[in-house]
Amino acid sequence: MRWLLGLLVLAACQTGQYDLKNWMQDDGKIKVLATVGMIGDLAKEIGGDEVDVIVLIKGDLDPHTYQLVKGDDEKLFRADVIFANGLGLEHGPNLNAHLSSSDKTCFLGSRLKEKYPDDIIRVDGQTDPHIWMDLSLYAKALPVITEALSKIRPEKKALFLERQEKLYSELMKGHETVRSIMQRVPSEKRYLVTSHDAFNYFAKAYLATSEELQENAWQKRFQAPEGLSPDSQLSQKDISDIVEHVKKYHIEVIFPESNVSPDSLKKIREAAREKGLEITLGNPYLYADAMGPKGSPGDTYLKMVISNAKTIAEDLMGETSGQK
Repeated sequence: MRWLLGLLVLAACQTGQYDLKNWMQDDGKIKVLATVGMIGDLAKEIGGDEVDVIVLIKGDLDPHTYQLVKGDDEKLFRADVIFANGLGLEHGPNLNAHLSSSDKTCFLGSRLKEKYPDDIIRVDGQTDPHIWMDLSLYAKALPVITEALSKIRPEKKALFLERQEKLYSELMKGHETVRSIMQRVPSEKRYLVTSHDAFNYFAKAYLATSEELQENAWQKRFQAPEGLSPDSQLSQKDISDIVEHVKKYHIEVIFPESNVSPDSLKKIREAAREKGLEITLGNPYLYADAMGPKGSPGDTYLKMVISNAKTIAEDLMGETSGQK
């Protein structure tokens, strides 16, 4: 089996190199560089055949701490436009410095914050960058992509706008689908614990009751041991706080994320057992800072959020077994 795995890895690398080689060539298309897959997916939908999109931070790499590697400079230089999330997501020093200083960079999150400041969540004094977790909020960022592409290819503006409206409709339909899925879960079970603080927007949009939203008391619906960036050190207090939260709200399932080590959640599970609380790890993992690989339930932005909702709902309702 090792030889087969080796062939698959080699084929993936060769495919990636081929895609990059084509992207670097001048073929008349707008060369788009997106920092993360969720943004790249939206750019492809709006740009269509007029764009050639590649993603800088691929697979399960952590966008919070990503540092530029060999070959990235060429991508940043070649791109006609760079779409980034902003709001502190891409805070690796050399990447952040380049994005901030380039006039080709469009920060979707920063533009949303300017126009809809009340929609942006702050956690412990820091801006939460995980805006894609609310489909209705991220849909408001589509005009940023359309505007940037239209500046480069003004004769295609009407076409970009048409695709934007179609995508907006699909995302809003998905938003209602996710709300419907989560509303199946009784309010007393609709509590979420994951590896890091990536699901605040999800909790506010899909887990909270209308009364909690009115009173700005939705925060209890989501907790995580690690902060906005999963590179933080886990303290004994972090573990104790989550165990107390689990106990208070009778939480039985906590959820690992695709690109974050589950070690912190395993520590919480063991600490809970010492207090007589039995909790399981959700199965499968959730997509947080990265989409899933091609062919997976999370291989597009919309599918990723809907997949998360289905996994959360099924596990909270006890419809899957979880990982002991």
